Amino acid sequence: MIEILEKLFGSATKVKIMRLFLFNPEEIFTLVATALRSRVPETDAKHNLALLEEVGLIERRKVSQEVKVSNKLGKKQKKSSRTVDGWILNQDFGLINQLRDLVLYVSPFRNREIIKLLSRAAKLKLVVLSGVFRHNLDARIDLLVVGDNLKKPTLDTIIKKIESEMGREIKYAAFETTDFKYRMDMYDKLVRDVFDYPHEKILDKIAL
Repeated sequence: MIEILEKLFGSATKVKIMRLFLFNPEEIFTLVATALRSRVPETDAKHNLALLEEVGLIERRKVSQEVKVSNKLGKKQKKSSRTVDGWILNQDFGLINQLRDLVLYVSPFRNREIIKLLSRAAKLKLVVLSGVFRHNLDARIDLLVVGDNLKKPTLDTIIKKIESEMGREIKYAAFETTDFKYRMDMYDKLVRDVFDYPHEKILDKIAL
């Protein structure tokens, strides 16, 4: 399905940047911030920001940005500020709700791709999708990961990659298998918040 979006809107980069603004409607993004959050080259971000501004989906705002300035000897730095261009979602754009529903419905990841990514961080036992993956932006948790030998730094890197594609912060919880089973037995509220609301188990080696 994501290929359909790419064909409709011209490129995967444009879809990623659209997601960023549609799912963060109150936030102003500079060129650098857009490129970093979307994990795309600045040249591509600049091109697509111009296109989205031209059609009216986003609008330009001036923002103050803090920078560090070295003295002539380069030994001491002081903080200064400069004004740069930023962009924000245009709330008056007539198709915001339709576009948000469309990009929310079409996930940029297939289930097997999510499992493949997460398997780098642990010997997976359980992966549950909720929240944004189930078209619910208000859920407490979007992703639950359970496994053995969890590598937290690796998992954090993987989550950042997923966030760059999804266009929003992913709320996730990760547990070692023994810890998760204990929490299930204790009716842990965080865990119950996943299973008491719409969710999808895309990997289950625990046989819940």
